[in-house]
Amino acid sequence: MRYQVVAALALAAVAVTACVHIGMVFLHVAPANTVTKQHGKAVDDWIYPEFEQNWKLFAPNPLQQNIAVLARADVGTPDGDVRTTGWYDLSAQDGRAIDGNLLPSHTQQNELRRALDYYGASHDGGNRPAGLRGALAEQYLRRIVVLRLGRMHPAGAAGVIQRVQVRIRTADVPPPGWSGEKAPDRPAYRLLPWWVVPADEAGGGVR
Repeated sequence: MRYQVVAALALAAVAVTACVHIGMVFLHVAPANTVTKQHGKAVDDWIYPEFEQNWKLFAPNPLQQNIAVLARADVGTPDGDVRTTGWYDLSAQDGRAIDGNLLPSHTQQNELRRALDYYGASHDGGNRPAGLRGALAEQYLRRIVVLRLGRMHPAGAAGVIQRVQVRIRTADVPPPGWSGEKAPDRPAYRLLPWWVVPADEAGGGVR
């Protein structure tokens, strides 16, 4: 009987926690209402950062653009030369990893997209950072690029990545013929500045 009581209490605790979590997520994604206005901080404290949602209930906003992240690097060779690599399509690599994968990783699905969203929210149109968040966004995106390029050994096993640059390609999804909408047929590009790679990152010290 004692074990049954403990099991029942544990099950009740799990059920209560699950109900609270579902309720908090619902309030987080629902339109602004009286409850969220009065208890918004409690909802945010529960949701962030582990359970963050980037969609809104009752207000779907499907993506109408394909956004790709490309990167290149200046690499130092053992003989002292520096050469610039071609562009590597990091988004396409994630796409190939996800295609046909029943259980794609969070990294493959969201890492680049979230890093890009973070960068865009903390920089103006001239790529000027807005305070500390901007500097952190640059560092975060740079580290992702360095790690991914490093796995591909763009300058061979003995090469060292010295600088990296990111280019963002945005292409509008063609609208259906019946809609009458017009969309540019050529992609737009945004070129970010060259970023110097610290020695510890270039040597694979950041994971």
